[in-house]
Parts: sequence; C-alpha cells; structure tokens
Amino acid sequence: MVIFTLFFTLGVWLLQQQSALPDFDYAWLLTGIALSYPLHRIRQSGYFSPFIFRVANTLLVAVFALTLGFYHAAWTGERRLAISLPDLWQGRDIDISGVVAELPHSSERGQRFSFDVDKTLTSEISVPPHIYLSTYFDAKNPPPQLHAGERWRLTVRLKQPHGSSNPHASDFELWALENNVRALGYVSNKGSNTRLDARVGGLMYRIETWREAVRDKFNATLGSAPYTGVLTALAVGDQGSIPQAQWQIFTRTGINHLVSISGLHITMLSGLGYTLVYWLWRCSTRLTLYLPARKIAAVAALLVATCYSLLAGYGVPAQRTVYMVATVAGALWLNRNFSLSQILSFALLGVLFPDPWAVLSPGFWLSFGAVALILYVTAHRLARSQPDEIASSHPQAYRVMREYLTVQWAMSIGLIPMLLALFGQISLISPVANAFAIPMVSLVVVPLALLGAALPFEVPLWLAHIAMDITMVVLQWLNALPVAVWTQHAPPVWSIITGMLGVLWMLAPAGFPGRALAALLMLPMFLNRPELPEPDTLKAIVFDVGQGLSVAAITRKHALLYDTGPDFSNEADSGNRILIPVLRGLGIRELDGIVISHDDIDHTGGTASVIQGMPVGWLVTSEPISKLSTVPELQDKFTIESRPCRDGIHWKWDGVEFEILHPSAIPDTTRIHDNELSCVLRISIGDQHILLAGDIEKHSEQRLLALHQDKLPASLLVVPHHGSTSSSDVALIAAILPDYAVFTTGYRNRFGHPKPEIVQRYIDSGATLLRSDKDGAILIDMSRDGLKVERYRQTHRRYWTHSIISNQEVLLR
Repeated sequence: MVIFTLFFTLGVWLLQQQSALPDFDYAWLLTGIALSYPLHRIRQSGYFSPFIFRVANTLLVAVFALTLGFYHAAWTGERRLAISLPDLWQGRDIDISGVVAELPHSSERGQRFSFDVDKTLTSEISVPPHIYLSTYFDAKNPPPQLHAGERWRLTVRLKQPHGSSNPHASDFELWALENNVRALGYVSNKGSNTRLDARVGGLMYRIETWREAVRDKFNATLGSAPYTGVLTALAVGDQGSIPQAQWQIFTRTGINHLVSISGLHITMLSGLGYTLVYWLWRCSTRLTLYLPARKIAAVAALLVATCYSLLAGYGVPAQRTVYMVATVAGALWLNRNFSLSQILSFALLGVLFPDPWAVLSPGFWLSFGAVALILYVTAHRLARSQPDEIASSHPQAYRVMREYLTVQWAMSIGLIPMLLALFGQISLISPVANAFAIPMVSLVVVPLALLGAALPFEVPLWLAHIAMDITMVVLQWLNALPVAVWTQHAPPVWSIITGMLGVLWMLAPAGFPGRALAALLMLPMFLNRPELPEPDTLKAIVFDVGQGLSVAAITRKHALLYDTGPDFSNEADSGNRILIPVLRGLGIRELDGIVISHDDIDHTGGTASVIQGMPVGWLVTSEPISKLSTVPELQDKFTIESRPCRDGIHWKWDGVEFEILHPSAIPDTTRIHDNELSCVLRISIGDQHILLAGDIEKHSEQRLLALHQDKLPASLLVVPHHGSTSSSDVALIAAILPDYAVFTTGYRNRFGHPKPEIVQRYIDSGATLLRSDKDGAILIDMSRDGLKVERYRQTHRRYWTHSIISNQEVLLR
C-alpha cells in the first residue's frame, strides 16, 4: 500500500511538471501492467526464488501506480480545462443567475466571492458553472451587498483566468484551475442585479451561510478588537479576516499553522468527541451489547472531524485529518489493524484522487510531511529508561512531556528543507514560539472561540480574545528579536534532497551510527550560493506586475530596483506579492537603491512593502518623498536617504554604467502631466544599452532628442507609458532603434495598452516585441557581447498556462 501510494503521488507530480497534457493513446499501458500482475503466481513453479518475485512484484506495483497517477491527473486536468469562457465574450456584459457559493470577503473596494452559475440569461453564450466575482464601490451606483447562500441575477463582465508569471512567485492560473474557477470578473453596478432567493437549499450552501453567520456574530460582538480576524479564522477558517501585519508575525514566529484550522485542532476535537461518546455509551449495558462503544465512538469522532473541516472550508490539512480519522474508524468497524503508514497512505490518496493539483500546494507538503515526521520519531521506537525519581513519582507526565519535546524537535529540524524550498526562510524562534503558542491556542483560544460561536453568550469570545492578546504579547516580543528569521535564496533541488536525507539520519533512533554527521548533509542548503553575474555583466528582470512597471538590475555586488509596480488592495501589492519573493529567491538580501520614475500608483504601489521587506540604501525620485502614494504609513520612521532624480547623475557598479537622462535639473513648470517628470535611466556595458523610459510623453521625448540623441540607441527599450499613444513618437523610435521593445501591460487592461498603432511603429522599426502579459517576466543577461533574453511564461510553461494572442500577432496575420 505504501509503495503504491508513493509512486502514485510521484506520477501525479510528474504530470504537473508537463508543458502540455500527454497523448492518451499510451494509457493502454495501464491495462497491460494490471494484466501482468497475476504472473507472480508463476513463482509456485519453483524456477525463480521468492526474493526475485518479491522484487518483481514491487517494481510492477510501482510502475502501475506511477502510470495510474500520471494519467489520472492528466484526465482530471483535461476535463477541467475543457470548460472555458469563449474569447469573444471576454469583457462583454453577460446576464446570469446563480448562487453565492462561498463566504464573501470584504475589502475597502467591495466584495470578492465564488459564484455557482445556474443559468446564462444572455443568449448565444454559455458561462462556466463556477466563477469568481468582485464588486466595486461606486458612490453613484452602489454595488449589491451579497451573502453566502443567496441566489442572484447579475450582470457581469468576465475574462479567462490570467495571472502574472514570475520566478519564485505564486501562480494564479494554477490556483484558478485547482479551485475550478474557469472565469472571473466583476459585477456591473449599472446592470440588472436582483436578489432572487434569500436562502437556497443544499448542504454546502447552508454550511457557507452558517460560516458567514458566525463571522458576523464575531464582528458584532468584538467589533474593532485587534484579534477578531484571528478568532474568526480559528472558528470558521476565514483566513482572509487576518490583517497582513498579523500574518507577518505568525509567519516569522513559525506558528502560522495554528491560526488556521489545522489537523491538530481537528484531531483534538475529534478525540474529545470520541472520548465523550465512548464514556456515555459504556454507561448503558444494553447499548454496549448492541454495538461496541469504540465503534460508535469512532463514528462520532469522524462526524466531529468532518463537520469542523467543512466549517473551516475543507483545506488540505483538514482533508488529510478527516481521511486519517475515517481510516481509523473503518479499521475499527472492520475489526482490522492498519499500520500508521497505511493510514497516512489512505489519507494521501484521499486528497490526491479528487484534487491532483494539491501536490503543488505548500500546505500539502507541510501537512503530510509533518505527520510523516511525527510517525518517524514516535512509531516503533523502544521506550527510553526513565530516571528513578521521575519514574516513581510522575511516569505518565514524564512520558507525555518527553514525546511532546521529541515531536517539537522533529518539527523544528525536519521541516527545514521544505521551508527553504517553499518559502526561502526559516523561523529560528519557532521552537520557543510553538512551545508557548500550541497549548495557548489549541487548548484555550480554540475551545473558547468555538464555544462563543455555538453559545448565545459573549463571555467566551471575550475570554478567547484576552487569551489571544496574551499570546500575541509573547509572539511580538519574539518577533522583535534580531535573529527571529533566517532568510535566503531558493536552494537547488539536489541540496534539498541531501538535506532531507540528513534530517532522516539525524532523527534516526538512538544508537544509529553517525547521527552527529547528519548535519553535514544539511549544510549545502545554506552554503550553496546563487550564481552571481561576472564583472562587466548584468542580470535584469522586467517583472510581470500587470498594468504597471518594475525592473531589477543586478550586478556582481549591487542591486537596483526601478519602480515597484502597482498596488492591488490595502493588504496586497506588487512588493509583497511579487518583488520580495522573486528578489529573495534570486539571493538578493538588500537593495543598494530604488529609483521611482514618478508618482503614479502603477509605479509606486509596492514601495512600502519593499522597504519593509528588505534593507534599502537610498531612493531616487523626481518628486518629493512625501508625494509617493504608498509611503504615508512609513513617514514617521522613514530614514532612507532620498536623492533627487536629475539629468546628469551617473554611477558605475562592477563595470556596469548607470546614467539618468531625464528630467532636467530645473523642472519644466509648463508640463501637462506628472508623466513628463519620469526618471529615464540608461544602463550600459560597452556598446550594449538598456533604456528605462518610465511614462514619459511627447514633450519629454522631444527634450531627449534635443539633448541626448547620441545616448538614445539601445539594445532593449522598456516602451514608454506601456504603449500609450501619448508616447513613442516615430522620431524617438528611429533614434533608439531597439533590438527588443518591452511592453509592460496588464491582461485586458482598461486602457487598451499597448495601442495597435504604437505596436505597428515598433514592428516597422524591426524590433522584436515582448509583452509582460503574453511573455511573463523578461529575464535579461547583458554583457559586452550582447543580450540574451528569456520569456519566463514560455520557458516555464505548464499545461494550464493561459495563452493569449498579442496585437503583434494579430497585425502579422
């Protein structure tokens, strides 16, 4: 069973690495392997030894499971990808009716929610059955207020799932596929939006209604209390209620697994249900004669685990726990004994069969990895001898404490390779934080929060909040320690594998030879450094940040960030969602400087998050720092050196020259728009040049042509103003004559960038066109010999990657 499960998981994982779905003509191999399995009976003939046949049977099972996992994941993916929104109907008004399928999440701009479509009311179009919608606040036309389990008629505008594509960053298109979201969009405030039913039948819709009712009760009772969102997440799994600042503390202290409904909480409650029912059932002789107490108690434990998991949104950790409890209950009813590894195998298959994309989720690896480590350090280990005085006084307490400390040690050491591979950081204070937070949260806060959700009294909720407040005081103190977190680049795969081997060796039973040497296998994860550019070379990244701009320039010993992309909400922006993860993954621990081209939110939206996320030496901007849109919350503690962006400023790093060409030392007060103040940066190595033009318009272009025409030729140009008609004059393009022209645009952006006539101008110039919405991040290696350009969306394509047709391709047809 264990071999089958491991190779089935491997097959599922291999499928998720493919750039295209496989040809199903080879699926007949499954039948051939299945039919060959009975051949093991030939061993009875005596021609071959039992050992050879055991090896052959194991290989046969492994190949069958690998192939089955591969093609099962492929079949599931093909079925889901077959449902899509037609290209023709993207961005057009469509009338639909359906049900608010999940708990809506509110923000300062409106609501976000899943929607199950019952009927498409607009003729000649069929909308995917499950979509994701947003509402936006408009004072003139207020959006509808929606609640879980309501049926609505809505006018929506939809588009196909499309997200940014950057190295070391999250994949929105994978999230959409896994959650069966085949279209997303927004509700038109001017449409015919009408609530048809206040409550719809169906168990899952009722559960979502209950979840929202609990959240509303918490908000009404606790109001603006700081940890209302944490208690809501612990009760109903609404992690979106937790502010980003608190999430950062939980992540840095390593207790973020506790502030979601984890397997620990579900196991605790199901065990409580088992104990209670077992005790009550045994009080009746008639009941125990009719059905053994442990069987009915196992059913009760499974019901408690299932109900709590459904209330929590049924994520991967919750699924894993439910399937494990179900396996134990099944073993009791069948009067069979399953090993702990078999129980974990059943849970693993239970997660992957309906959701083969779970194998790409960090929660999947951390959840199953943590349970596997617990089994590894606790199961089938000989009991250690106890000191006489402890054995004679409190042997049970000593055993429990010893096992608890053993598990904590295993978690602290054993998850290091996974945490580095998935997040590039480790909480050094996690053992201390978890030792305090686990009993406080699991044994005090969670029970009180659940009592507050179930009982018509306010006291349990306030007691839960007080307990969480005490917990946070300790966590904030730990978080403030200078050595709280170890952060580094993403280690290479081979070092992760050797690190895992080192973990297994280090956590082996006492007496296992050479355990002290196991740490040597873990060192490569920390000592291996990313490849740095050689002198006189440059690595640059034009990030895919949607409708906005951000470029990183990296030399051997220095790093510069030009613009920081747009913001998305009060809690999310390009800085914390894209730039910081990518820079850390590349091994950039600090920035020598940031150049802000001008004060538009699509160029400054991630500034605050970048400054908070890593050390920054200085900041260059054409406008006073007080005018930057995203930095007001940092004004009181803003200590970064601020420098003006002016023509003539230049510097040299590791043989790479940087020079600002615009704006002038004395700004032109007759300018029409702030775009005309954009910092224009030229990066040069010998005869190779990169030109970053910000959002300059024709007035600034004329100035550049008049003063710096000899400095304008460039190998690569980041096109001014995203391809707007207000920029890219024919004379400027003729002066630059770029080999590559990069348009930084968002998918189906509301401005229509890049404009077809501008695209045509660059085609006529002979430039190779690159677009962030079509090509993802643009990775550039520049040296004196020329440029090498990589389109990340193309080189790291997966079968779910969304493809679009650019204006360039349309014009060339």
